[in-house]
Amino acid sequence: MNQETKTRAGFAAVIGAPNAGKSTLVNRLVGTKVSIVTQKVQTTRFPVRGVAIVGDAQIVLVDTPGIFKPRRRLDRAMVRSAWGGAEDAEAVVHLVDAQAELAVLDGKDASPADKRAHIDVETIVEGLKAAGRKVILALNKIDGIKRDRLLALADTLFKSEVYDEVFMISAANGSGVDDLAARLAELMPEGPWLYPEDQSADVPSRVLASEITREKLYLRVHEELPYAAAVETTKFEERKDGSVRIEQNIYVERDSQRPIVLGKNGQTLKWIGQKSREELQELLDRPVHLFLHVQVNERWQDDRALYAQFGLEYDV
Repeated sequence: MNQETKTRAGFAAVIGAPNAGKSTLVNRLVGTKVSIVTQKVQTTRFPVRGVAIVGDAQIVLVDTPGIFKPRRRLDRAMVRSAWGGAEDAEAVVHLVDAQAELAVLDGKDASPADKRAHIDVETIVEGLKAAGRKVILALNKIDGIKRDRLLALADTLFKSEVYDEVFMISAANGSGVDDLAARLAELMPEGPWLYPEDQSADVPSRVLASEITREKLYLRVHEELPYAAAVETTKFEERKDGSVRIEQNIYVERDSQRPIVLGKNGQTLKWIGQKSREELQELLDRPVHLFLHVQVNERWQDDRALYAQFGLEYDV
């Protein structure tokens, strides 16, 4: 970087309802995988900082858990974490699933998931009003939607008076994302970069390893297993030959869930381990020896140590 070049650096938080596409957007902006993406909602449990470089600007992206109406301790911790990620950021992007919103506003063909997403959008808008914060509206999943309908949706949402600009994007295919990135770069204050140029995330390796395995777990058993599972990295050992040995516990809440994770003759667990190991080897750029253990712990959601591992507050 030229010493005379004025650099910019700061934080941009991405908030939204569960499954709005936040992790996909962060991964797209960063250009590499820093946050897990599955078809399950509420898969992001803690803010992941991805580092995007746009021209002379370094944007530290905070991918927050989905904001929704909390019921359990874990829910409350996730929502607190999401709002916390937005409070100190120089820019906040509220990502909205345009397809879900239009389905509800049209009053027809709205699925239960669409209706929940709409309620969560209203919850976020009320929170932004209470905070007195103006944010960027990003309408996501615009594929196949006519522009006049998108403009009408944007107009409806702007009546809440919590937005000062709008971008229409598809995080999945990248449409419109470059324009959003350029705007975020402009909003970053002048100053030195916060991370080395070649660093894409500040997630601890053992936490990233847990998240990668949890992603594979939900990709494989998303129909059979509800959100009653967690992955904890119990050992992350650098070996003299340059490889790393990783041991992880997969926690489920009931005895009946253990066979689901194991699969017939252990084939499901073997698949999860293989896919996780392959991705970890690519991300860590070294051989990985991964060992998975499935344990029943009906009270894992009350385990302080697990909350601490993911940077979540326990007493909320």
